[in-house]
Amino acid sequence: MEAMLKVLFHFFFIFLLLVNSVLTQSTVRRLSSGVERTALFDLRASLGIKARFWPRKLDPCANWTGVECSNGRVTGINLSGLQRTRVGHRSPSFSIDSLVRCTQLGTFNSSGFALPGQIPDWLGQNLSALQVLDLTSSSVFGPIPSSIGSLNQLNRLLLANNFLTGIIPDSLRELSSLSILNLSLNMLTGSIPTSFSALANLTALDLSSNFLSGPIPMNFGSFSSLQSLNLSNNSLASSLPIQLGNLSQLVDLDLGFNSFSGSFPNELGHLTNLRRLSVKNNNLGGNLSSNFTPNIILLDVSSNNFTGNLPDLSTFPNTSGVTLNFSNNQFYGILDSSVSTLDSIDLSNNYLQGLNVNLENTTSISRNCFIRIPNQRSLDDCRTFYLLRNLPFNGDSNSNPTTPLQRQLPRKSNNNNRLKYVMAGVFGGLGVFIIIVIILFLVFKPCNKRSVSQRSANVEPVQEEGIEKGQTISVNLMFDSFSYEQILQATSGFSDSNLMKHGHTGDIFKGKLEDGVSIVVKRVDMRVSRKDCYMSELELFGKGMHTRLVPLLGHCLEHETEKLLVYKFMPNGDLSNSLYRSTSLEDSGLQSLDWITRLKIAIGAAEGLSYLHHECNPPIVHRDIQASSILLDDKYDVRLGSLSEVCVQGVEDNQNVISRLLRISSNSEPTPSGSSSPPICAYDVYCFGKVLLELVTGKIGINNSEWVEQTLSFINNYDKELVSKIVDQSLVIDEDLMEEVWAVAIVAKSCLNPKASKRPQMAHILKALENPFRVVREEDFSSGRLRNNSSRRSWSAALFGSWRQSFSGSVHSQSQKSREGVSGQRRENSQGSGANDKRLSSEIFPEPVDINDVERQDETR
Repeated sequence: MEAMLKVLFHFFFIFLLLVNSVLTQSTVRRLSSGVERTALFDLRASLGIKARFWPRKLDPCANWTGVECSNGRVTGINLSGLQRTRVGHRSPSFSIDSLVRCTQLGTFNSSGFALPGQIPDWLGQNLSALQVLDLTSSSVFGPIPSSIGSLNQLNRLLLANNFLTGIIPDSLRELSSLSILNLSLNMLTGSIPTSFSALANLTALDLSSNFLSGPIPMNFGSFSSLQSLNLSNNSLASSLPIQLGNLSQLVDLDLGFNSFSGSFPNELGHLTNLRRLSVKNNNLGGNLSSNFTPNIILLDVSSNNFTGNLPDLSTFPNTSGVTLNFSNNQFYGILDSSVSTLDSIDLSNNYLQGLNVNLENTTSISRNCFIRIPNQRSLDDCRTFYLLRNLPFNGDSNSNPTTPLQRQLPRKSNNNNRLKYVMAGVFGGLGVFIIIVIILFLVFKPCNKRSVSQRSANVEPVQEEGIEKGQTISVNLMFDSFSYEQILQATSGFSDSNLMKHGHTGDIFKGKLEDGVSIVVKRVDMRVSRKDCYMSELELFGKGMHTRLVPLLGHCLEHETEKLLVYKFMPNGDLSNSLYRSTSLEDSGLQSLDWITRLKIAIGAAEGLSYLHHECNPPIVHRDIQASSILLDDKYDVRLGSLSEVCVQGVEDNQNVISRLLRISSNSEPTPSGSSSPPICAYDVYCFGKVLLELVTGKIGINNSEWVEQTLSFINNYDKELVSKIVDQSLVIDEDLMEEVWAVAIVAKSCLNPKASKRPQMAHILKALENPFRVVREEDFSSGRLRNNSSRRSWSAALFGSWRQSFSGSVHSQSQKSREGVSGQRRENSQGSGANDKRLSSEIFPEPVDINDVERQDETR
């Protein structure tokens, strides 16, 4: 009996322990702090979180998505993936002030959750327990507050892909526990703080895609734990410090797209843990003699000024996935046989030589000095290059020495070679005959030129002497014919110091004629480019000059292997390097173009595209509209360049007339969706929309679809203040100018419609940019259904037709305001503007309805 009582007693005791454990766990999971409970509910209201993520009647610690608790206190908040209510979507902001009461908060993550606004100072002063701060892609703008340096327990600081401006605060050196710092894809200026060397525990540092300048601090070599360093896409200069060779733990190093000069430190190639190294698109030079670590799987030194022999390629691993890029340099010598064992290597645009080199892997060897293979440099170029360096050139040798690779190739019979020559002669003669016939046909089929009225940007017309309106002139009679010697003298023998950039169809050089006229020369290598690439531009200019196209001064067509086109020099370069310019003042950093000048540039580019799309018959597609193709003269008047890709709309070919007749397959630019299709004007409209977005945000050349989509979410037709969250923070704009920015943003969004058929035509875009106030003019709409026969749809059907065709619903009433008549007076102060006043159009431009706003009305709050 006693034994049974003991057993029952033990079972009862165990039962009590289990009940106590369950009750204890339930208590721990529940939020016990009333102050923090109130703080979370205030955060829920300020951010507008949907009830299905944060239900009001349930405990936050146990039932709210992304909320983590420990011992009844809030320790982590993750907003990533949460959704706002319809009201919350309309006015998002950085409203997290209630978190100041969550004193034990260790993690705050809003990655991908829009929090437009500035990072508050109190965040670094009050959340002392914070270990992870992730604001990636949260639309944060303004400077990084220095109070962030007070978070001495912070382990990860992730602020990438936002709109942060100003300099990197020196106070970040106080983050002694920091291991990961990512400030990439922002608009930060100034230099890299030398005090970063105090971050002894740093393992990953990413400052890429900003506007940072100056050198890399020499004390960066003290990062004993650093594994990843990315400083690409900035304006960093000076030489690479050899101290980087002390980063013994480094695995990834990306210094591409900067302005580094000098030699490449051999110490970098000896880092045993290094796997990926990129220094592409810099000004590095000298010999690349370093023997790289055998662990490396990616090496990119392209687009520099390296010379001499290639490094020993046998040291690289002979495995799949290894990528080497030595293109666009000045490497020379005989190609070693070890290249045939590598998986992927790009050697194009150098001065390497050999005979009958034929590689079966993914090696690219175009634009070199190889003998008897296509797409190589001219013999004159190669001979001159080797002669200047007192080196032997195989092209001058009668013995035709063979390389190791050639010995592996079978000899081809003379009969096959003779047959090739016969066929080449037959088709060559036929091609010349067709070219002559087509050119004569095009000479008498000019563009339907109409007079271009003076636009609202007050652009002064460029007078072309000797060319009457509507007159079509033969190319040879219309432009000067320069001799090859004249071009050589003007460009100092196509010296590297005069090289401006590598274009799509040839290298671009600056020069000066004997009479002092500054010119730009495009050197088209016919061995590499299409045989008809330069004819596209000559045919276009042969139809007549236009004020919005870059002036073509002449040409040199003497040599079969290369053609030279001579243009007028544009003092202000292109939009990509003029939007921000360095100043001599140390405290100013980069100075940006004012808004009036930006709008002037947008209108000028729209005029050029409108000419190509609507005044030429048949319509012409530019196919390469981007910031680098918008050239600017001394008054910031636009001249469209990069005309080598122009073609007739809808023709599936390489824009050449002969190819069009023969229906040769196309290499046209991909559509926004990524597919290849016949060129259409709507593709130019899409690209122009990206340019407008760049003018508004100040971010040039970012091809990030996620960023574009996120930026467009801040553009609608009811909330002007919402657009201010994405506007370039360097702009100084008043209330009236802000309305113009708003209008241009709306036009940009309509241009970026993913459906080509729903994008506006350039004529309508031009009209909208000339009259920006009418684009954002508010109308009194009723709360009932939109009427399809409404007279107010005339403008929106043309410019924003897709926004009203597929839906009907309630819209918010807007008070009617009159905004016309303000911009003309204000733009008289624009840089380079004339004295003519803007003549407003007589059409009415009611505000288009954003389809997203209407659809969101069906959501539950």
